[in-house]
Amino acid sequence: MKVSDAAKLYLEYHRSHSKENSLRAYMLILSKFCEDFGDETMEDLTTDRILSFMNRITVGKKQQTKKTRFSQLLAFFNFIKNNFDDDLKNPFNTPMMKKLFKAKTAFHWDIIEKETIDEVIFRTTKLRNRLILELMARGGMRISEVLKLMPSDIIHRRLTLRDLKSGREYEFIFIPNRIADRLKDYIRQKDIQPHQRIFPICYEAAREMVAKAGDVVGIHLRPHDLRLQAATYASRSGVPIEIVSKVILRHSNLSTTERYLGKITDVEAMKWIDTLYA
Repeated sequence: MKVSDAAKLYLEYHRSHSKENSLRAYMLILSKFCEDFGDETMEDLTTDRILSFMNRITVGKKQQTKKTRFSQLLAFFNFIKNNFDDDLKNPFNTPMMKKLFKAKTAFHWDIIEKETIDEVIFRTTKLRNRLILELMARGGMRISEVLKLMPSDIIHRRLTLRDLKSGREYEFIFIPNRIADRLKDYIRQKDIQPHQRIFPICYEAAREMVAKAGDVVGIHLRPHDLRLQAATYASRSGVPIEIVSKVILRHSNLSTTERYLGKITDVEAMKWIDTLYA
């Protein structure tokens, strides 16, 4: 069977059984596949040629994207094999291909205790640096979001975030009243204009500042640790997971938030059980 004919059969199946987004994804990958192999037969395709194709279309892509493209074409060959040609060998179904295009193991961050983060903040004497730390640790902000913040983005305790990595036009952050007051005082003291950046430093300078703040209390501290701690503390203080996800972290789905919250140690589990049934 020619590759182009097999692709038509597979897409017809997805038009009847899959959602629009899934169909669009398969159309995209199969159009690229047919550009290279459309006039050839499925039986003639070898693993070496498939690997060359995969490397070309996924160069510079994230490992998860590579895994997705691999899985789509693996499913395509399996569909043709299972429904039209029992003798077809799937060139994607080899240990080498599976190893090259497997997804990375999920990474779990170590969550720093709130008391330690509090000490980091309290021992930071420079007001600018302390505000940056607090916006991440108390508001769940990313360092990039903090550095883009302008006075015009602030309305009472609500901060408007723009130019977002999520692709949304804007998002809102809500911060504690005491931090909002200190932030407004800082803006007045520095005479920062409405459309000027409140913290006009580069990412590397901010990252270095965070690391030095951690050194003061003897820990290795990264900007993202503060955002993680904000979410974890809220979750373990009884804040509903939906609020942690949608308001503090602003994730599009709960599964992403669950990966953020870290593992619970046996000691911590027993502490919460004792607290619950004390």
